[in-house]
Amino acid sequence: MPGPDPGDIPDPRVIELYKMAVEMADRISARRGTANAFFLTVQTTLISVVGLSTPTLKQAPWWITLAVCLAGVTLSASWWLQLRSYRDLNGAKFRVINSIEENLPVKIFSQEWEYLKADPVPSWRKRYAELGAVERAVPTVFAMIYILLLLGRLFR
Repeated sequence: MPGPDPGDIPDPRVIELYKMAVEMADRISARRGTANAFFLTVQTTLISVVGLSTPTLKQAPWWITLAVCLAGVTLSASWWLQLRSYRDLNGAKFRVINSIEENLPVKIFSQEWEYLKADPVPSWRKRYAELGAVERAVPTVFAMIYILLLLGRLFR
């Protein structure tokens, strides 16, 4: 099915809705960045406290280490789930944006995504790596650190 005639003027109401959808998608991305900064700060602080208090933790009851590590793993899981939620929300927003673009003479976001998927990144990677996939690895790494800390404490 051919796209709209380039001479057609889109409905101003549709243009306003399009602008609003793009702005909302941008706000979701900004909130995700703020959430990432919060979780990274909390996780780094908690790991630092555990690392700096290692001699004290060696003398403390095992359940203190368990509680700290469970808190860290819980934070990691919450962070990961929140990132997934942001990805799902933005995915839905961009499906709406792309559907609006079908009736516009220019398809900025649809074409951008096509270019990213079609153009392989230089030799070390075959395709574009989405930020969401990369950033969801960070909470997983923190969870593994907490599990290793707990195992190290319990089996020393």
